[in-house]
Amino acid sequence: MWQVLAERFRGHPAVIGYDLINEPMGELREGEDLPAAARRIEAQHLTPMYNRLARAIRAKDRDTWLFVEPTPIVGEGVPTGLGRIEDSRTVYAPHFYNTAMEAGADYDPSAGWIEAYEAAVTAYPARHRMPVVVGEWGPLNNSLPNMGRFYREAVASLNRYSSGWAGYVWCYGGGYCAVDEHGRFRTNKERTATPYAPAVAGTVRSDTYDAEGRSYRLAYRAAPRPAVTELSLPPSARGWRVRVTGPARVLGRAPHGGRVTVLAWPGAEVVVTVREAGSHG
Repeated sequence: MWQVLAERFRGHPAVIGYDLINEPMGELREGEDLPAAARRIEAQHLTPMYNRLARAIRAKDRDTWLFVEPTPIVGEGVPTGLGRIEDSRTVYAPHFYNTAMEAGADYDPSAGWIEAYEAAVTAYPARHRMPVVVGEWGPLNNSLPNMGRFYREAVASLNRYSSGWAGYVWCYGGGYCAVDEHGRFRTNKERTATPYAPAVAGTVRSDTYDAEGRSYRLAYRAAPRPAVTELSLPPSARGWRVRVTGPARVLGRAPHGGRVTVLAWPGAEVVVTVREAGSHG
């Protein structure tokens, strides 16, 4: 089946990668706890399966990224037991969920969950030199007292180690939905709609977002050959101001949201600042 999909979608501009299996798990053996079972399943079943699928897909599509997931137990801060995936275009794609919060509980800042999760999910890709994209995250009840802090700390954590992430889920209504039935962001979900750089023409030095000040800062060393860095700006009634320092210039305008690009002198050190106008400007 993956060969059929790879042959059909290779080169498609809307397909960045193939997520080989969503939230994989298996049966526990007698006397086995969840962490031990997860490590065994990842090492003995998922790793060889991912390698078989990688070989099969590469017979039809040599370039599209492959996304591999650990078991969901990683959400409790348990390091994965996955082995090496023998493919140079593989992305580690864990999900970022906490069992208590999925059951409707509030975020507990004193529990150290975000710190434990970050430590657990960064060791494997660092060892195998893989990029990280967090494929799903988001709590069930967004309006509980500590959820504003959760979103601030979660986004800051994700920005430290991931190449990107996907919030769950874009729908209209309650629960996990990003917006209500009228299309307005549900409480705290607007904290996930921030400026960011989907493509950087160079080496990123730092990438930070200040939620309170509504400002984004990207520092990078431009590539040796001319190319543009892309910025994505969410809708804003106040508007966005984009400034650069260093030998670079902003191309285009998107004051109320959209895409702009930055062209830098090859090899230059550049800092891009995006700030919302009005009371934050």
